[in-house]
Amino acid sequence: MAELATIARPYAEALYQVARQGDLGAWSRQLEALSAVAADDAVRQFADNPKVPADQVYSVIVEAARESLEPGMQNFLRTVIDNGRLSALPAVAEQFRALVNAASGVADAVIFSAYPIDQQQLGDVVAALEQRFGRKLSASVQLEPELIGGVRVVVGDEVLDTSVRARLDRMKLALSA
Repeated sequence: MAELATIARPYAEALYQVARQGDLGAWSRQLEALSAVAADDAVRQFADNPKVPADQVYSVIVEAARESLEPGMQNFLRTVIDNGRLSALPAVAEQFRALVNAASGVADAVIFSAYPIDQQQLGDVVAALEQRFGRKLSASVQLEPELIGGVRVVVGDEVLDTSVRARLDRMKLALSA
């Protein structure tokens, strides 16, 4: 994985330099769509086939992404395909998102919950988490029934685990000591 991150960094930084002169939201949305397509194993196999021309790979990816691409994003995608770096596109998107977040003072937060969280509850949770972590958060929710109850929050390299599963594990450790 470190190799992909190393490959992705210059692409993400170059794309960010171009994108910040325009609408970062549109660039982010387009890059996320392309990243989702590039993450598919069948698409990568197709792109890695030496008998398939780069123009055909480009057409398939753009059609599958279902996004109208900015001219700069079109050039970026062609460069990625020409250099055989399609497999690095998800890592590029991740690093691009980190650059956008750093510039705007926002951090990504993944909230793992045992049960679905509605929008009002999510707003309340995010407000409390923003106070706890001391920064603005862009939250996404993933269901993880193994938690039994409560939530586990990951913000960068920080983890806040208030789940029932974590409490049971701590109790088990304390009783076995």
